[in-house]
Amino acid sequence: MSKRSHPRKQRRVRKNRPHGRSRAPGRQQVLQNPLADVAAALASDEPMALLGLASALLAGFDERPSPGRRDEPSAPPLDELLQVFFAIDVVETSALLAALAGLTGDEALRHEVRREIAARGHVLPRWLLGLDDAEPVERAFEMRHVLGDGENLVIGVRLPGDSELCAAAYVDHNLGTLVKDAFVSPDSLPELIDMMREGVDDPDTLLTDLPPADARARITEAIELSRITFPPIETDTWPACRPLVEWMIGLLPAGGTGYVRPEWPEDARQALADRFFSSPFGAGLDDADHRSLLESLLWFGADYGPGDPLRWSPVAVEILLADWIPRKIVADVPHLTRAPELLRALIRFCHAERGIRAELTAETLAAVDELEDVYQATIRTPRPQGPAALLARMGALDPDGLWPAVDDASWDFDSLDTLAEAVGGRDALAALDGKPLPEEAFDWDRVPNDVRPRVGQVLDLIDRCCDELLGAELRTAARRLLARVAAADPELFLRRARPEGTAAAVCWIIATADHLFRDRRLTVKQLTSCLGTSGSPSSQAKAVLKAIGVEPDGYAYGDGHLGSPDYLTGDHRAGMVAARDRLA
Repeated sequence: MSKRSHPRKQRRVRKNRPHGRSRAPGRQQVLQNPLADVAAALASDEPMALLGLASALLAGFDERPSPGRRDEPSAPPLDELLQVFFAIDVVETSALLAALAGLTGDEALRHEVRREIAARGHVLPRWLLGLDDAEPVERAFEMRHVLGDGENLVIGVRLPGDSELCAAAYVDHNLGTLVKDAFVSPDSLPELIDMMREGVDDPDTLLTDLPPADARARITEAIELSRITFPPIETDTWPACRPLVEWMIGLLPAGGTGYVRPEWPEDARQALADRFFSSPFGAGLDDADHRSLLESLLWFGADYGPGDPLRWSPVAVEILLADWIPRKIVADVPHLTRAPELLRALIRFCHAERGIRAELTAETLAAVDELEDVYQATIRTPRPQGPAALLARMGALDPDGLWPAVDDASWDFDSLDTLAEAVGGRDALAALDGKPLPEEAFDWDRVPNDVRPRVGQVLDLIDRCCDELLGAELRTAARRLLARVAAADPELFLRRARPEGTAAAVCWIIATADHLFRDRRLTVKQLTSCLGTSGSPSSQAKAVLKAIGVEPDGYAYGDGHLGSPDYLTGDHRAGMVAARDRLA
């Protein structure tokens, strides 16, 4: 019931959902031919069939305010549907009315249905007429994983005639401690628990008793939060089984304790930070910048998810790196760049303190490795942050709007040495200015004769692309790069690669160096469409970068500089001049 996903590929699924029987139909399916469905449910002689149908109907006609319904076509009120069933005197409507009245808890409706069924004289199953006499099973269970992403809460009820029903609700803490999925099973509670034990071969998953009153309090809280969550969470069985689950938990004893969030006051967080930095895991990291970043990581760990900053799971890592830090933390790129390295050290420290198995630590660290490329690219992309991100999520701002570009020219460098390296040395940095690149003809003098025809084909494509997309300055930059690559590695143009692919690689490198993609002034798809290619040019760009002595690994999400100002527009160099003066 708890799935782990990754922006680029589906990760391993932890199968917390032990049993998938008794799928409840959705509202549209129920309304297609309700009487036929009821007849089939009565013929099955299994309470779950009819109660699942009634639950799906009630879920579809739930009139309580829900943010997920604001744009949906409105259904007729439930009362109108009930009047239709009262008007049709057949055994199927009698059975459905009895099931609906039993699940709603509406005493007036129950009384009216009892009178109607008595007047009709229909023979209905004993368990259906005796729903008011259903009793809870005296035990409840909790199945949870040691990393605390969520848990399955399992309860049971007995119907008249010795039939039993069990419900399992998966409460997801990473989504705010809400019911993410649930299902109802016709098995007895011991049978379902045995199947859950057999289906979960995991030493880190614990199945323990839970006081039924606590189960009632927890599931009630989690259902209410799920109901008001937007966009709504929907699965094959949820929220179709919600009315049935609510009826079942209503039979459990009241007065239990719901979820109590662990408290992590400021002094406790500070003590945790001090322990980390004084440990071997935090060696060499104790400085003001890392302490500030750790404060943010502990904020996430304590105030989000299960509320334990000492437990880190792959899911928590995904939420943190793929969304939370880029959206919540307003800081410069060099500061945010350090997060994955610090997170790795924190995970090792926390898991050691909690005694988490090494295999789980390795899984969690692997999640950091998988997500780092996406994270590094995201923090260098214009996006809404802080309060603006919240407004964008609420729909008050366009999340894909023209957000201010990340001030990478001024903040991507934390020392004069790194800035000098990006432009080719201290002398080049001292001479840097913000003048636009001049119009410049292609330099054929350094191009060997045997590759000139192929280079000419690539040049024509580059010039056309620059005329349509990139502009005059970047045409000069691309011509310079093409000439130097042809001189350094003419063999590259004797291979069978299409000239369109080579042209796309050259233009992609130049556009990346000048941050056209990062600042959303251009998309890769626009570039490849212009040149008649498909897919990312980054693969073919590796050979081009190696030809001029640039390490290709990480180029796309790193600073994107080529070690020379010759390929940078005047605006880009002006930003670097500002960075130079600031750092000086």
